[in-house]
Amino acid sequence: MTPPDVPELLLLLLPVAALSGWVIGRRQRGRAGEPGERRRLPPDYFQGLNYVLNEQPDRAIEAFTRLVEVDADTVETHFALGNLFRRRGEVDRAIRIHQNLLARPALDRDRRAHALLELGCDYMRGGLLDRAENLFTEVVELDEHAETALRCLLDIYQQEKEWQSAIDVAERLADRTGASYARELAHFCCEQGDLAWRTGDAADVIRSHYKRALRYDGECVRAHIGLGDLSYASGQLQGAKRSYKRVARQDSDYLPEVLDRMAICYRDEGRDGAFQRYLEAVLDDAGGACVAMKLADLIAERDGADPAADFLAVQLRQRVTLAGVNRFIALSRDAGDSAARCSRDLGIVGDVIAALEGDWAPYRCLGCGFEAHQLYWQCPTCRAWGKLKPVSGVSP
Repeated sequence: MTPPDVPELLLLLLPVAALSGWVIGRRQRGRAGEPGERRRLPPDYFQGLNYVLNEQPDRAIEAFTRLVEVDADTVETHFALGNLFRRRGEVDRAIRIHQNLLARPALDRDRRAHALLELGCDYMRGGLLDRAENLFTEVVELDEHAETALRCLLDIYQQEKEWQSAIDVAERLADRTGASYARELAHFCCEQGDLAWRTGDAADVIRSHYKRALRYDGECVRAHIGLGDLSYASGQLQGAKRSYKRVARQDSDYLPEVLDRMAICYRDEGRDGAFQRYLEAVLDDAGGACVAMKLADLIAERDGADPAADFLAVQLRQRVTLAGVNRFIALSRDAGDSAARCSRDLGIVGDVIAALEGDWAPYRCLGCGFEAHQLYWQCPTCRAWGKLKPVSGVSP
């Protein structure tokens, strides 16, 4: 890991220096009343300050570390130094600092829990998730700093894909904080359903996970898609269509994800006309370029490229998108009365637009702006659930 630059590191060191001076000064003020004695601040403290002011962070850290070793009562300085080492990526040094704290028998309950929490964060930063999990569990049992420890445990269980444990912790966090974890809980259940599907579990077992997700969050699009796919795999076309249509009603942004699925259901029933009527009904309410392009495809299959291009031309005046323009060009090239030159020119323009369209990611996270070429239910960057959505006009 790349360490922070010098100015950032110096800013981190300033609180360590201030805290060390405050703690030592407070202790010495307590001793100042002793007859004939007024202790001076240790030389390492002034050395450390001097190194901070002269922008020598590594030497400053060494000086403050020596100070902590000499003045073992400066617990707050231990915490500050340990956090500094962890932020710099020096996990081994952070671990030693926090282990030294835990070795002190005089630590009160709160500080012991704090030290366990910090040591767990060290292990977590170092990738030692099993050790971190044990420490965070101990912090929760002490009931000091428990909320932070539960959040760390939730992070670990998501990384390790231990979804039932994640559900248990999220429920405890919801009870403890009063915050809603409905979206996260629903996605954890969907992860269980997806896993059950991949491992060949019975349909009833898979369905129970998606149903449980909807009990947590009735608006969970992912659960409805899963139930629709399960119904289609079982030959229940009506049930599949109902689930897919719920997606369109609940969050039309995800309509591109189910349109092809719905088209297959209607085609398997031999009812392409009914699918076209459905698309026409949702075109204005939940529609967009994806619905218009799907309608154009159906018109082209039934009536040919000319009427399909005419229809799409009207739609593009209302909703201009690169994907729609590219589809319009493709239909125009296939039209029977196109001159060779026009076809060639349209082909060139179409190739350019297709190249531009290919550079645009069809999915974007509403939380952090991360862009992707496939749908992730959990954003790889900010790790939020259900925030990655199809981008209007880019997804087909």
